[in-house]
Amino acid sequence: MSILQFANKTADQLHDERLAMLVDIAKELEGDVIFPICFDASVQISTVMKSKTASLQRVAHEIQKDPLITAKLLKLANSVVYNPMGKTISDLNAALTRVGMETARSVALACAMQQLIRSRDLTAFEDISNRLWLHSLKTSMIARVIARRLTRVNPEVAMLAGLVHDLGAFFMLDRAGRYAELSERPKTVEFLVGQWHESIGTILLDSLGLPSEIVEAVTEIDHPRAFVENPRNLGDVIYVANLFAGGFDEMKLLDIPDLVEPEELQYAKYTDLRAEMDEACQEMISLF
Repeated sequence: MSILQFANKTADQLHDERLAMLVDIAKELEGDVIFPICFDASVQISTVMKSKTASLQRVAHEIQKDPLITAKLLKLANSVVYNPMGKTISDLNAALTRVGMETARSVALACAMQQLIRSRDLTAFEDISNRLWLHSLKTSMIARVIARRLTRVNPEVAMLAGLVHDLGAFFMLDRAGRYAELSERPKTVEFLVGQWHESIGTILLDSLGLPSEIVEAVTEIDHPRAFVENPRNLGDVIYVANLFAGGFDEMKLLDIPDLVEPEELQYAKYTDLRAEMDEACQEMISLF
């Protein structure tokens, strides 16, 4: 079912201006998705990485076109998380080898997301966008910790999935800034984002060329599920990471009947990792 069909189903519940935004987004997503200009470098890097023949040097060449991404990547490669032995590097190729390709893509997307929330179009939604931004950074690093400590899931893939799991929300905020009525009603927009960002995000992630494993893992991530006692796959990792990054508040926007706090938030297997989660989050936040 297309996102336009979803939007049509809500016509009776939404005012014209809100419905207009959803319908406009739906039409846009049914064609070639046009990302905000700050995503250009990320899209190019993702395009290169999709190539099965892409070499480390070719990826490095693409990244070097954006000095901000290069600087952030080098800083991350020399952080405690990736450099516990304290061996400093200043070469991008070495940085890519140290952190991995998926992390490089994470840094590129994080830079684009940061630039997006600072744009004039999102001024009216500053509180929402900043909260989402911190939530995304925290989810990415908590996912990395959980994957590394409790599963065989690739920690760098988990980090990337955690970062982009709410990408649809950022896209919606960017589009909402074009509607005068919605710019004056951030609470209305917050509700719309909570209701719709997952469906929109699925299409966006696919457009960015992210692996299907990631797209599937972040699907319905804000919906309660059976207690995850032992995370077994990427979807489990992102679900739990999202909760520990504050995802329970997002669930509250979905009007789920009889919603209770997920058991995972009090489960020792996860809470025992709290200090490591917090340290990793602060390390990532300090980059930006």
